[in-house]
Amino acid sequence: MPITIDTAFLDTMPANVAVQFFDRVAATPDAEAFRFPRGEAWESVTWKQAGDKVEALAAGLIALGVQPEQRVGIASGTRYEWILADLAIMCAAGATTTVYPSTNAEDTTYILGDSESRVVFAEDDEQLAKLTAHRAELPHVMKVVTFDGKAEGDWVITLDDLAAMGAALLAEQPDVVRTTSQAIAPDQLATLIYTSGTTGRPKGVRLRHSSWVYEGEAIRAQGILGPDDLEFRWLPMAHSFGKVLMSTQMACGFAAAIDGRVEKIVDNLGVVKPTFMGAAPRIFEKAHGRIVTMQAAEGGAKEKIFKSAFKVGLEVERLKREGKSVPLALKVQHGLFDKLVFSKIRDRFGGNVRFFISGAAALNRDIAEWFGAAGIKILEGYGLTETSAGSFVNHPDQNKFGTVGPVFPGSEVKLGDNDEIMIKGPGVMDGYHNLPEETSRTLTSDGWLHTGDKGALDEDGHLVITGRIKELFKTSGGKYIAPPAIESKFKAVCPYASQFMVFGNERNYCVALVTLDPDAMAGWAEENGMSGASYTEVVQSEAVQKMVGDYVEELNSHLNRWETIKKWKLLDHDLTVESGELTPSMKVKRNVVEDNHKALIDEMYA
Repeated sequence: MPITIDTAFLDTMPANVAVQFFDRVAATPDAEAFRFPRGEAWESVTWKQAGDKVEALAAGLIALGVQPEQRVGIASGTRYEWILADLAIMCAAGATTTVYPSTNAEDTTYILGDSESRVVFAEDDEQLAKLTAHRAELPHVMKVVTFDGKAEGDWVITLDDLAAMGAALLAEQPDVVRTTSQAIAPDQLATLIYTSGTTGRPKGVRLRHSSWVYEGEAIRAQGILGPDDLEFRWLPMAHSFGKVLMSTQMACGFAAAIDGRVEKIVDNLGVVKPTFMGAAPRIFEKAHGRIVTMQAAEGGAKEKIFKSAFKVGLEVERLKREGKSVPLALKVQHGLFDKLVFSKIRDRFGGNVRFFISGAAALNRDIAEWFGAAGIKILEGYGLTETSAGSFVNHPDQNKFGTVGPVFPGSEVKLGDNDEIMIKGPGVMDGYHNLPEETSRTLTSDGWLHTGDKGALDEDGHLVITGRIKELFKTSGGKYIAPPAIESKFKAVCPYASQFMVFGNERNYCVALVTLDPDAMAGWAEENGMSGASYTEVVQSEAVQKMVGDYVEELNSHLNRWETIKKWKLLDHDLTVESGELTPSMKVKRNVVEDNHKALIDEMYA
């Protein structure tokens, strides 16, 4: 049965993000809003404290002369100051232009130039160096504000300098920020997010204030999150997934612990003990792989208990999903395994997780079911930067594996030509910045967005993603192949996998390029007499080649004959954002990988 959500919230939403933020400050001034690391400890601030800081920074931007809808860039990793800067920009009626800290100097210059950003928040000396080296190409940037970098000359100031300018203006005009924020129209530009894209130059996606407000209010209306929740947020705030969590936080009133250092995620979960976290599938794949390989290394009775536990856990979850009762003997077994195995896995994630939210790419169903068996719910969702991130999400009370849930209340979905998913609603973008032709190709005249993804809707209105239309290819035998489906299956089968890329367009069989996770392989090397060997030496060893071959055979046993991988090659390096083979949101740039390794792919067809 589909869950019905009252859409009355659409008529009572705050007018803009600034009003939404100040409403939250007024409603729960003394409640915790954010916590963040300061050295080895965590510092906490209330909504009132965050509100005062944002107001001072917003006044500083107004003092600098930032006008409504003028762009202000943020080139920084995820941290508390990123959120302060973003809120200050929107409360000053400006529009945030997001830049990943890993973006190279040329693309950073392009994004800030194309957006005509007037002010830029730069995290540190590394980000400042990109700007100063290209200052001549950034004539619109009148001031740079740094979080941690050196403020030299008159072009660069510190965050404290900006707050002091704001405090001076507020002393003269106490209501300047509140008056400015209340005058922001719902359809005013709030954010310009440049999609890193898997091809070509990044495109600036224009997102309105009303879109972000709607996103948060739609989650609140569904009762998925509430004020008692605690989020751990590590996702890049330059990505729409990170941004939508901010909107949701303001709508629902929960606290968020902020630390963008990916290598600290597991440690931080143990300290913060959150009730939920948003993440891309790669995080769950890595966690699954790490836990499985650690147990395999233990061997003996412990590994036997671990495997038995998951056999029982998966069966119990299957019975519950099908609405059947769990036999008493199975229930007793499950209780025992929960104490011995599953509780320890939950403790690795802090012990308080109600659920994780997975987005940004497809999550393999086997991995979702594996976590479910351990008592960790993963709610898969779906959306695009062009839809302000969230458009679909599973509900904790009706979580259907293999789907991304129903469409958000107040939005619509339909399947177009070739089963293309099309979305219409308050979250859909205005268009691409300075790209009218690209906009008209993506948005229909009556507001439907072409997603480029292929899908199906089940009897409850839950969406199933069946592939990316552009990524589907046809073999020379006329069979259509959806590479992402095969690739995610391999990651569920092989706990050491990092990337598995399938090729075969207009060829007579499929081949794959494989990379292994460096952390997992360091553990493998230690257990297999190769401690201290380089990643390249390890993956080129006969033992690893045989191991990967065995996993490919296992994968093939689950595929149709025409999908099977006939040949594969193990790359001597993992894909990285720095090499240009991954986007900052960890999606594979398939065309770049194919170009970089064309000779290797051709060799497999020789």
